[in-house]
Order: sequence, then C-alpha cells, then structure tokens
Amino acid sequence: MAIDNETVRRIAFLSRLKIENDKIEATKDEFNKILAWIEELNEVNTDNVEPLISVNDIALHLREDEVTEGNQPQAVLENAPAAEYGYFAVPKVVE
Repeated sequence: MAIDNETVRRIAFLSRLKIENDKIEATKDEFNKILAWIEELNEVNTDNVEPLISVNDIALHLREDEVTEGNQPQAVLENAPAAEYGYFAVPKVVE
C-alpha cells in the first residue's frame, strides 16, 4: 500500500496536524517508509513465540498500602491555587 499526497492531507486533517504544503512530499516518503517496515515485520514468523507481558523479567516488589498522615483536608487545600467550601475551585469549562 502506497500513500499519496491526498492521503497525507487526510491523515493530517484527521489527526489535527498542520503540515505545510512544502513538507507533504517528505511526509509522504516517511509514511511509505513506515508502511514498508510494517510489511517487513509481517514477514517474520511468530508462530511459536509467546506474547510478552513485559520486556523485563524483573518482578516488581510491592509494598502494603498504609495510610500515613491522612485526614488532613485543610493541609491539602493549602496547596490548591483556589479553594471554596472545602473543595478545589477550578475554572468553569462548560457553558
């Protein structure tokens, strides 16, 4: 599958990217390189390969959750830029 200039414009529109007209050709080339690499990866035989949960074999050491210095709403609200009635005050975002 090859990407053309119109597809680059469509991808840019859908992903809300601004790509200048003089950069479209370079972007098209980059997209085509990425697709060629993906096609190359599709040729790799992965029939007997188990899926990885993580690339590291190191197990994380978990600790017990302990409440330390809880129940201090005033101290927490002192860090807020604005507080009202015991809550964080934020700017209105929906009309």
